[in-house]
Amino acid sequence: MEKTIYKRIHIIGSVGSGKTTLAKEISSRLDIPYYELDNVVWIRDKFGDIRRTEQEREEYLNSILQSDSWIIEGIHNEDWVSNCFQSADLIFFLDIKYSIRTYRIIKRFLKQKLRLEKANYKPTLVIFFKMFRWNRYFEDVGKVNFFNKYGIHKDKIKVINNANCIKKYFN
Repeated sequence: MEKTIYKRIHIIGSVGSGKTTLAKEISSRLDIPYYELDNVVWIRDKFGDIRRTEQEREEYLNSILQSDSWIIEGIHNEDWVSNCFQSADLIFFLDIKYSIRTYRIIKRFLKQKLRLEKANYKPTLVIFFKMFRWNRYFEDVGKVNFFNKYGIHKDKIKVINNANCIKKYFN
């Protein structure tokens, strides 16, 4: 049996589900660049993030999608990312327990405040509390929206509940 080689991978999940960690690991293993959708939305600036216009965001995302290989990760499942799901060879939906994600949000914030972990954004209390709201919203609305919109790609969607589920795709 021939092993499938995935060159275009989309990872979606809530805040604290492990999207970036997984993207970095797969990127390193397969030597494929990874991109965070938050960095497609925002231009990171030391004086504060600047939101890209819709046109800038779409142009940037399309330039990534035109590459031969990529890993894209993010919480986003709005219409502007639909081409990501369509173009992907494999879609990982990280469905990690809500309580684990909540713990990770707290742990990440503390590490960032102690400067033990780098953040793309300034880790403020406002952002910290927003992460809890985003996590709840994803749990209540985001999951359902994703499967309603992108269930048509069910043949390439792999629901992941823990890290051990990933190994079979890359060993």
